[in-house]
Amino acid sequence: MHFGEVAVDQAKGAILAHSEALPQGRLRKGAILTETDIATLKAAGFARVTVAQLESGDVAEDAAAARLAAALWSDGAGLTASKAFTGRVNLNATAPGIVALDAQAVHALNLIDPAITLATLAPYQRVTAGTLVGTVKIITYGVAGDALSRACDMAQTAGLRVLPVTLRTAGLLMTEVQGQDPKLAAKGRRAIEARLRALGMGLTQTVTVAHDETAIAKAFAGLGGDLLMILTGSATSDLLDTAPAALRRAGGIVHRFGMPVDPGNLLFHGRLGTRPVIGLPGCARSPALNGADWVLERYACGQKVTDDDIAAMGVGGLLKEIAQRPQLREPKA
Repeated sequence: MHFGEVAVDQAKGAILAHSEALPQGRLRKGAILTETDIATLKAAGFARVTVAQLESGDVAEDAAAARLAAALWSDGAGLTASKAFTGRVNLNATAPGIVALDAQAVHALNLIDPAITLATLAPYQRVTAGTLVGTVKIITYGVAGDALSRACDMAQTAGLRVLPVTLRTAGLLMTEVQGQDPKLAAKGRRAIEARLRALGMGLTQTVTVAHDETAIAKAFAGLGGDLLMILTGSATSDLLDTAPAALRRAGGIVHRFGMPVDPGNLLFHGRLGTRPVIGLPGCARSPALNGADWVLERYACGQKVTDDDIAAMGVGGLLKEIAQRPQLREPKA
C-alpha cells in the first residue's frame, strides 16, 4: 500500500487519509475518491491531498477485517460478528459462559503485521449475552494479502469461543454456629443466587444445618442440584476440618483445600458422585469478585478444575480487597 501526498488529479480511486473541510461540508477520511470528489477538492483550492492507494495483492480494511473475523470463529462458538466498519469487526457472546482461546496463537497472530490486530478478553473470563469478547481491527486502510492469509490461518488456531454453561441448577448447604447473626446467612444466599443468575443457573434448594460433621454429611446426601455448594458458619481452616470431612463421610472426595487467590484462599472443592462440590470461602457472602467465582464458573461450564488450574490462578489472583472481611490482608493502622 502506498501512503502519502499526491496531486489531486492523481487521486481518483484512492482512499482519503484525512477528513477535509469543504465549503459545502466535510469530505470524510476513508472515502474512496470519485471524479466528483476530485472536482470538489479542486474547486476548493486543493492541489494535493494525502491518500492511501492499495497495491496489487492488498486487501482493503473492511474486507480484511471481515476475513479475519470469519477465520476466528465458527457456528457453535457462542459468538456473533458485527458488520465490518472502519476496519473493525466485533465479536459478542450470544449466551453466558466463559472465554476460551489459545493465547499463544493470539500472540503469534498479533506479531504477523502491526496493522492486523486482535484484542480479546482474558481466558476463562465470565461473559453474559452481548458481552464484547474480541475485536478485530485493521489499523491501516489496507494490508498485504499474504500477511492477511497467515493471520487467518493463525486465527483458526486461536479458536476464540465462549464455553457455554452446561450445569443448570445448584444446591446450597449452609451451616449455623451458635450466636451467628441470621442476616449473615441471608446475605450469603443473596450473593450466591446473584452469581448463579449471571450464569443462567437456578438455585433449586437451600438447606441449613448445624455446623456438625454428621449433620452436614446427611444433608449433602439429600441435596439436589447439578452442582453443590456449602457455605459454612465457621470458616474451613484445614483439609481435615468439619466441612471437607463431612463431604468425605457422605461418600464424596475432596480434590484440594486452599487456593492462591485472595480473597478466596479458604476454598475447597471436590465431588459427590458425578456432581462437583465447592466449599465456599466466607468472602462469597460478598458480591465482589473472589476465587470462588473462578472455580464456580469453570465447573458451571463443564470444565475440570485441576491442581494445575488452581495453581495458575495465582498470577492475577490478587483481587480487590473486600472491606467487610473480618481479617484484612493489610490491617488498618
